[in-house]
Amino acid sequence: MAGLQQTNSEMILLSWVRQSTRNYPQVNVTNFTTSWSDGLAFNALLHSHRPDLFDWNAVASQPSPVQRLDHAFNTARQHLGIEKLLDPEDVATACPDKKSILMYVTSLFQVLPQQVTMEAIREVEMLPRHSRVTREEHIEVHEQHFSQEVSFTFLLSFCYSKVSLPT
Repeated sequence: MAGLQQTNSEMILLSWVRQSTRNYPQVNVTNFTTSWSDGLAFNALLHSHRPDLFDWNAVASQPSPVQRLDHAFNTARQHLGIEKLLDPEDVATACPDKKSILMYVTSLFQVLPQQVTMEAIREVEMLPRHSRVTREEHIEVHEQHFSQEVSFTFLLSFCYSKVSLPT
């Protein structure tokens, strides 16, 4: 049940982000990992709700993801009171940590307008499943499956070794 609630929360949060960043053609958030690594999504999310804080074009044209991420985190700290919970270098990677991104985006969700339309939720439901499943989740499922197979194989061989065959 907790997993279902988490999935619904993530879907609503992703819907909110997509709805908020819809007018930024350079931004297409489909997950809570790779979609955030270039820094544009964080800045677009802030700018969509508070365009008075900075010039979008100036930030979007910055040459480095680390610079864009640093800008977003500093802006959120200075103007919204959100602590700089993430290091730009940790997010500007091929696959940033999903839980860290979720935690930070949730912090933004708590202080910015939260209206989410049913259309935005339906849009997220229609995203290809692979867009919503991160590499870590994929590995986690395979590790769990492998662990179950190893446990079963071990149990089976242990039981077999304890069985005495008639002679």
